[in-house]
Amino acid sequence: MGLSVKARYAALVEAGQIEPDAAQAAVIERLDSLARTLAERQLAAKGSALGWMFGRKAKPEPPPKGLYIWGSVGRGKTMLMDLFFDGLAVRHKRRAHFHAFMSDVHERIHLWRQASRRGEVKGSDPVAPVAAMLAKEATVLCFDEFAVTDIADAMLLGRLFEALFAEGVTIVATSNRDPVDLYKDGLNRQLFLPFIAMLQHKLVVLKLDARTDYRMEKLAGAQVYLVPLGSETERAINEMFRRMTGGAPTQPAHFTVKGRALTVPVTAHGVARCTFEELCLKPLGASDYLAIAHAFHTVFIEGVRVMGQDSRNECKRFITLIDVFYDTNVKVVISAEAPADELYRGTTGAEVFEFDRTVSRLIDMRSEEYLARPHGRSDEGTSGSSEGLVET
Repeated sequence: MGLSVKARYAALVEAGQIEPDAAQAAVIERLDSLARTLAERQLAAKGSALGWMFGRKAKPEPPPKGLYIWGSVGRGKTMLMDLFFDGLAVRHKRRAHFHAFMSDVHERIHLWRQASRRGEVKGSDPVAPVAAMLAKEATVLCFDEFAVTDIADAMLLGRLFEALFAEGVTIVATSNRDPVDLYKDGLNRQLFLPFIAMLQHKLVVLKLDARTDYRMEKLAGAQVYLVPLGSETERAINEMFRRMTGGAPTQPAHFTVKGRALTVPVTAHGVARCTFEELCLKPLGASDYLAIAHAFHTVFIEGVRVMGQDSRNECKRFITLIDVFYDTNVKVVISAEAPADELYRGTTGAEVFEFDRTVSRLIDMRSEEYLARPHGRSDEGTSGSSEGLVET
């Protein structure tokens, strides 16, 4: 194994990138224990695979209990998952935002049913074969922001997770919600309760009760809408991004949205850094923005330009982008050419009136009340429809 979660965490503290926190340290002990068990299990599986040479049969060990880590926004769940997943000495592992994972599952079920109609597969229930496929790809599944907002997901989860556990998959999840509050007030919630009981039985539930909202602490008092564009604003953006990510190395994030590739080139610790051109000059829509909103709690939007009558398409995309981010409580840091109420200077068309809503939301998104909201939709538990987005 490489460095433990504890060692990686200590290095960040030593470098001054984070502050030590006793609640985080307690969760780290559990993460390290699970990481050791998973690594030892993989080594044991390699050894047992040679059992036929010595006339003995391999008896697979039952998978270790996973972890469900929950707590209020900004307590360091994403950071701890980063440290755990990056150092996990397991060959087949996968990490995904939970909404993206469920969209992937729905897509696989759809493809299996199509294959069944063509007579290419046998059986009538796609859940078991889809779970077997997922288990073959990853023996450890790590989910960010475990939340259930969709009745289709709620009705599927019990059978899906039962099949995944039967395949020997270990699950590690982070969430803003206690398991007992998942799908709260959702349609037909009584049918969802056995799944909650399964989670509590198969996973160790840990509350990350860190002393402060570190994310809010980093944004508190900071300007999150900066004007005008220039070297001073760029320096401020660079410094805020460094604070939000702890100076962690960045990497691109890749998505498939309704069969199309989408790449966010600069990301770290749940924060994405994008330009206005990348988000609004390309042919993107609500599903693309929702993929980004699901995956990142904070998005930097740099270089927002003043828009006029000849840039109505860019304006429409910007309106949709802010609508999606606002509805999912994404925190935005913006550098712009002009104040919000001067960004659109068109004189005709629906955008003139729609942009008033955008201005109002941009102002609200700077407030402490908005910045303190948990990431994700505020209507969890409703019977919304699934979006066609899949993390790769």
